[in-house]
Amino acid sequence: MEQSVCDAQRVRGLLGSGETLLFDGATGTYARELPGFPEGTVELCCLTQPQRVLELHRAYLSAGCRAIKTNTFAAHVSLAVDDGTQQREVIRAACALARQAADGSAAAVFADIGPAPAQADAARCYTAMAQAFLDEGMTCFLLETMHSAQGLCEAAAFIRARCPEAFIAVSFAADADGFTRAGEPAASLIAKMDDCPDVDAVGLNCICGAYHMRRLLEGMKRPQKQLIAMPNAGYPHVENGRTYYDSDPAYFARQAAQCRALGASLIGGCCGTTPEHIRRLAAQLKLAAAGAKRVTPPEPGEPVHRVCRSSVKAKLDAGGRVILVELDPPRSADIGGFVRGAQALYDAGADAITIADCPIGRARVDSSLLACKLKRELGVETLPHMTCRDRNVNATKALLLGLSMEGVHNVLAVTGDPVPTSDRGSVKSVFQFNSRVLARFVRSLEGSGETEPFFLCGALNVNAPNFGQELARAVQKQECGMEAFLTQPVLSEQAARNVELARQTLSARLIGGLFPVVSAKNASFLSSEVAGIALDDAVIAAYEGLDRAQGEDMAVRLCGTAARRIAPFVDGYYIMTPFQRVALVQRVIAAVR
Repeated sequence: MEQSVCDAQRVRGLLGSGETLLFDGATGTYARELPGFPEGTVELCCLTQPQRVLELHRAYLSAGCRAIKTNTFAAHVSLAVDDGTQQREVIRAACALARQAADGSAAAVFADIGPAPAQADAARCYTAMAQAFLDEGMTCFLLETMHSAQGLCEAAAFIRARCPEAFIAVSFAADADGFTRAGEPAASLIAKMDDCPDVDAVGLNCICGAYHMRRLLEGMKRPQKQLIAMPNAGYPHVENGRTYYDSDPAYFARQAAQCRALGASLIGGCCGTTPEHIRRLAAQLKLAAAGAKRVTPPEPGEPVHRVCRSSVKAKLDAGGRVILVELDPPRSADIGGFVRGAQALYDAGADAITIADCPIGRARVDSSLLACKLKRELGVETLPHMTCRDRNVNATKALLLGLSMEGVHNVLAVTGDPVPTSDRGSVKSVFQFNSRVLARFVRSLEGSGETEPFFLCGALNVNAPNFGQELARAVQKQECGMEAFLTQPVLSEQAARNVELARQTLSARLIGGLFPVVSAKNASFLSSEVAGIALDDAVIAAYEGLDRAQGEDMAVRLCGTAARRIAPFVDGYYIMTPFQRVALVQRVIAAVR
């Protein structure tokens, strides 16, 4: 216990005197580069290969670092360990090994906590690990490689309440453009942690090489708290299934040392950094301390206000009621029929053509590419759907840049339907983020000036069995930047009442969904097979015995009735085109205009 108390005091004293706290590098990647190191989870080596872990710590200490991290980065249940008992055993062994290595060196030992497993309760994961470290008497904590702020303030408060003298550091992993893998801007996350009263240091680690991390710090407002910079040793390549980093240690050290001039006081290495990288960095930091001047990053200027050029938004802002028509993209590259249908619907009075993004998880022509083609070649206003199912952050950003470049100024951000079960052996969903995170990502690209402003829409399922929960999510989406919601079809009285409730709750625009049901068979299928659609029994019964022409007449009448029912609560209508029946939807447009 005495050692850990001294660690916290030592760290505060060192940083308070203006010195740099030099950390070690990446134990995991370094271990995997060493010949003879056992395969498998590095964290478990604290139990199975303790002498090897001890040697790793000592190698970094010999290189000149003044802080080492416990070998526990992925020691979360379901990641490196199977259950809470094994987690505590690994943490106990890791703390003992790190302390043994640091004994007599005056180096501090930090409890290392990596990001929580996907879909887990982040706060619960972090506090479980923190409690195990607290039980071992640790007072220095590093929560690193984070991609969101979820659970971090809660974890810091948990630690502070049980160990008031603790030193708590939090760092985020961002790419060279400054975004985490969840699509969140690292600068915003750092600002959020800077406001968290229980956090002592904030900054960046991982993903970026030293050059790009330095550039990110140059363009970022400096936090009030101690600043962290722990870059990777360049960028990886894979040979024979193993990952390698080839960054020259001298180059890494020169670039990383420049982070000190930008205000970083906790500096070290992440993936790919070896003791040689840290040795070179220690030497560069000594040179910098001897004569380098501190650089004050320029304060960010006032953001340039740009007006969204969406004609749909402009009409809504002017008090008009819009009509959006969905036309499913084709299954093949023959898009002639789709283009003709879109033109006909636009000519009939649709304010924009909305294009689904591989609906029900089946591959179709890309919605964004179709949107750009219609805009460029026909001058048709488009609203492409963009799901989180099929793309990671990089691919999503690339599409958003392309849409902005092509003058498409509307986006519907949706999480997306899952891939059908039968396809999951060969087709994998991505789901790196959800529609709320995607909305924040879109807004952050606008804020950085990388794209033009978008009229950003979301989806609202007025047929959800638990509409209160659905509405609460819509409020969160609105807070993330969504300006309008397109609802699922209103084919029941309950759906209409939910539209009214949404109007009372949301300040965003509401575009009420209309679906022209064409037959009794179609009605039964929608009611039984399609998620998010609910029909009153009277609607289903209305189609019994009707032929095709009569069914379409009924569809127009019922769409008109639904439109009038929800008219006081909506800012327009979102009409879905069944079976590519463009002529039918033209009639619906005429009926609701």
